[in-house]
Amino acid sequence: MKKVLDTVDQRTQLVGENRLELLLFKISATQLFAINVFKVKEVVKLPTLSALPGSNSNISGVANIRGMSIPVINLRGAIGFSPMPVSEDCNLIITEYNRSVQGFLVGKVEHIVNMTWSDIMPPPKSAGANNYLTAITKLTENDVERLVSIIDVEKVLAEIIDYDISLSDGVLDEQLAEHMPGKKVLIVDDSSTARKQVRDTLSQLGIEIIEASDGLQALHYLQKLTAEGIDVTTEFLMIITDAEMPEMDGYKLTSEIRADEKMSALYITLNTSLSGSFNHAMVEKVGCDEFISKFQPDLLVDVVQKRLKTLLSK
Repeated sequence: MKKVLDTVDQRTQLVGENRLELLLFKISATQLFAINVFKVKEVVKLPTLSALPGSNSNISGVANIRGMSIPVINLRGAIGFSPMPVSEDCNLIITEYNRSVQGFLVGKVEHIVNMTWSDIMPPPKSAGANNYLTAITKLTENDVERLVSIIDVEKVLAEIIDYDISLSDGVLDEQLAEHMPGKKVLIVDDSSTARKQVRDTLSQLGIEIIEASDGLQALHYLQKLTAEGIDVTTEFLMIITDAEMPEMDGYKLTSEIRADEKMSALYITLNTSLSGSFNHAMVEKVGCDEFISKFQPDLLVDVVQKRLKTLLSK
């Protein structure tokens, strides 16, 4: 445990290189699960929990971590299995997603593995639309191959936290609103929940949404359009892309687009649950136009309006 904790903060430099590191853990006797280390603040033994009356059934309670009250989500229960019994053998993975801090109650925390996004595969279509995975991968250690299931944490949180897509008063510019119907936005995100949040927000404005579930799929789609003679820089108002995705992450996608003269002028907004100055530095490095952290409907609309206003002024 101490070894895992000591290395978590040193593992973020791989983002932007189409690489990631996964924290492996168990919530059952055999199956191996993972989340991206970049989302992990720390891992601790499960402290004493305080009850939270009236909370979601998958909230096991509240933990006090150095003076901060953190809701603890029973991850096994939240992804459709029977809830994990709370015991002294449990661990708490403390994460930060979408500007909120929460803990995930898990069993054994194993170790960290270094991988490339090209090693990460979407879950099989046979898993259905209601599964709680964004991706899967295979891990070979000591000549033993194991399947690793990567949790769609955004879906888990969306079912526990009520995300409101309504806009604050005064956010929508009525003069710009009349120009929005029919405009196209390409959304790139491996989480179907995250795509739905963006889609439902922008569809209110009459914007047509095209979706891709990873960076490579989006790049191939754009290349297909350009091969057909379509100018994608005018076809789309913008691209809104996640940072972390199977096959190709959002940083690599942006770099590939900027390197192609037929699409280099595309307006790209990075929309990610990761936050902090590191992301802003990566935005500058790869050439994104905007960065916003999930999920903020007002900021999404503001970015769209800013882009549209620029186009209309030309």
